[in-house]
Amino acid sequence: MSGTTSTRTPRSLQARLLMTVLALVVVAWATAAALAWHETDDEVSDLLDKHQPRVVFQLWHEGQLLARSASAPQEPLTQRRKRGFADSTADGKAWRVFVTQGRESDVRILVGERQSVREEIILASLTSILKPMAWALPLLALGIWWAVRGSVRPLGQLGRAVAARQPQSLEPLPTQGVPPEVLPLVTALNDLFERTARLLATEQQFTADAAHELRTPIAGIRMQAQVAQGEADSQERACALEATVQGCDRATRLVEQLLQLARLDAEPAAGSAHSTPLADVIRPVVAECTATAQRRKQKVAITEPLPAALHIQLPEPLARMLLRNLLDNALRYSPNGAQVRLQVAQAHGSTELTVEDSGPGLAPEQQARLGERFFRVLGTGQTGSGLGWSIVQRIARIHRLQISTDTSLELGGLRVKVRW
Repeated sequence: MSGTTSTRTPRSLQARLLMTVLALVVVAWATAAALAWHETDDEVSDLLDKHQPRVVFQLWHEGQLLARSASAPQEPLTQRRKRGFADSTADGKAWRVFVTQGRESDVRILVGERQSVREEIILASLTSILKPMAWALPLLALGIWWAVRGSVRPLGQLGRAVAARQPQSLEPLPTQGVPPEVLPLVTALNDLFERTARLLATEQQFTADAAHELRTPIAGIRMQAQVAQGEADSQERACALEATVQGCDRATRLVEQLLQLARLDAEPAAGSAHSTPLADVIRPVVAECTATAQRRKQKVAITEPLPAALHIQLPEPLARMLLRNLLDNALRYSPNGAQVRLQVAQAHGSTELTVEDSGPGLAPEQQARLGERFFRVLGTGQTGSGLGWSIVQRIARIHRLQISTDTSLELGGLRVKVRW
């Protein structure tokens, strides 16, 4: 025979607490009721046994006292003549009197009881009820404390488990045996640990890659500086200093891109509520890139007039950063005298920005790797770190832009489309 192992579902804190408290209340109530019954029975029996001598009577006929009990006063217990109960004072004491009157004769029978006796009965009854409650209330409070303490114990265990973890420990917390109310908290903590582990792994890889990339330009700068320092020929020294300046520019650009990526990594992954005129983004960025492109006799052209009223849902600094990186890549990998085209189109409620160049283009497998940090195509003869596309892809993910790449049919190089 083969046995099956069943996993017991933990009871919820609410059900556990409710059932325990209700059970304690029922037990305390039943115990108090039983004690109250016993105490009341004893007190009432004792009072009734002593009650007989405390009841007095008087028999009156035409204003004359004919008979009375030994403890009854000489004066009438009440002046009431109608049949019924009355409260009165006689012989300086308060009485509760019942009067009965003969129908055809002037005969009155007065039966009285002192009010103090009634007060003793009430006090004894209250004592018999409150005494069990006085015993049951502390026991009930102690039981409720025990029930609450036991029900919230999983929260305390979770707190101690989290407090005992090492700062570098990102393993998930165990979920077995966790009550349903605590399970969402444990699940959220485990998700946080997982995201933090991924972030730390990314940052460690990024730091290692950045250190590797910075080592190359710094080494080049040092080498060229040493050449300039030891070169006697002025022309050769000038060439070495020019190479040093270029190395500094390359290192500066790499650091700027690293800072841009760091700022973008801190951005929340959500859509933007900013509305930016697209013309205010394109004109200054194109002017900036044109000044750089003239050194290599390249040209940046806008194929169609920009509509002044066209807005995009993207903050202006990020929009400029995105376009600047696209144009910079297009100019960098295009030959001298090449042309880079920029086009804006609107269709079906979306805005599409296209940047295409006349460079060598990229194979489909290379296009698929665009956006990987520090990935660049070898053999192009151009310096770079591959961070430009990482910045573009990060902006696209944060603000939910659609980016696609293919080959430009007219220019033959890479064509990039960004759609809002």
